[in-house]
Amino acid sequence: MGRIVINLDVMMARRKKSLKDLAVEVGITNANLSILKNNKAKALRLQTLEKLCEALDCQPGDLLEYEEEEE
Repeated sequence: MGRIVINLDVMMARRKKSLKDLAVEVGITNANLSILKNNKAKALRLQTLEKLCEALDCQPGDLLEYEEEEE
């Protein structure tokens, strides 16, 4: 079984956006954005994904990746 990886840190670095600035722009707390950035999130609302894509000028596939687990 695999898992979904959120590459938020990669896109933030490419766009030169800080956690604080992105949190304000997207309308979520620094703590919740940090959870997403560190791949600790159990779920991601589509509305939040849309706002992240808008703020980072990217596509959902730029942020989300499916990773196979090694056996």
